[in-house]
Amino acid sequence: MKNSQEIVGRNSTTITGFFLKGFSDIPSLQHLFFSVFLVTYIVTLAGNLLIIVLTLADPALHTPMYFFLRNLSFLEMCYTSVNVPKMLANLLSGDKTISFIGCAVQTYFSFFLGGSECFLLASMAYDRYAAICKPLHYPMVMNRKVSTGLAAGSWLSGLLMSFGHTSMVFTLPFCRSHEINHFFCDIPPLLKLACGDTSRNEMAVFMVALFFVTFPFVLILVSYVCIISTILRMPSGEGRRKSFSTCSSHLMMVTLFFGSACIMYLKPNSSYTPDTDKFLSLFYTVITPMLNPIIYSLRNKEVKGAFWRMVGRKRLR
Repeated sequence: MKNSQEIVGRNSTTITGFFLKGFSDIPSLQHLFFSVFLVTYIVTLAGNLLIIVLTLADPALHTPMYFFLRNLSFLEMCYTSVNVPKMLANLLSGDKTISFIGCAVQTYFSFFLGGSECFLLASMAYDRYAAICKPLHYPMVMNRKVSTGLAAGSWLSGLLMSFGHTSMVFTLPFCRSHEINHFFCDIPPLLKLACGDTSRNEMAVFMVALFFVTFPFVLILVSYVCIISTILRMPSGEGRRKSFSTCSSHLMMVTLFFGSACIMYLKPNSSYTPDTDKFLSLFYTVITPMLNPIIYSLRNKEVKGAFWRMVGRKRLR
């Protein structure tokens, strides 16, 4: 394995790339990791693509809820494709280098898609709030124009957040070891390689992350406080059960995504440990995108019904 100092120069003005350490400290498990992550990646792409096809093909799923789910599935496919193919190539070939531009692009899209997911999950929570708390006004409150605007706003928010994060990090001078103790270009390990005092940059990154993680999370929390309050006041047990079932899949995704993201990016810098961060990053970049279609298909009767209707049409042909 090449030493990272042989790949890039130490002078901060002549940086050409970085060395992604990844899981190289466990050489005996490289092929096992490759096999597991490859299967996970294929399942993620296939599952999320199936959700997109079902919600487009079945007229019963042409509602705002499934419009947002379609956006989420497409986002998850993109999100996992930003980091996993490079990680698989590194595990298979042993060449763990990444160019400076490649590292910046990977960081940009990771935060673009991650930030977009935060606001998209908040939009989905608002959709559930409107459907359960304002059922009579739901068709008017959540019409096509509103749902399209919320989805577009979610993507735009991630775009703006990512630009700020990436520019704050990659305008720093790098003069230490260019070995990134991670499997992709993430901001915490990159800041460890920067020269001089980076406390202001770390604080700026923290404040941006604080806003773009906590603001949508608070919106989700408020939405579910109203939703739960409304459900508990329903006289029918069947109505309560049905209302809870429409929210349970979304709640699981929110818990998985925001739980790992908050621990990762809102913890004190002093508690940074590379191994823990790798595990948490695997959770929200690899595991959560794979679980999205599983959660929504296994716990959603409408999605399962659409699948079997599609299978039935195929058999009749």
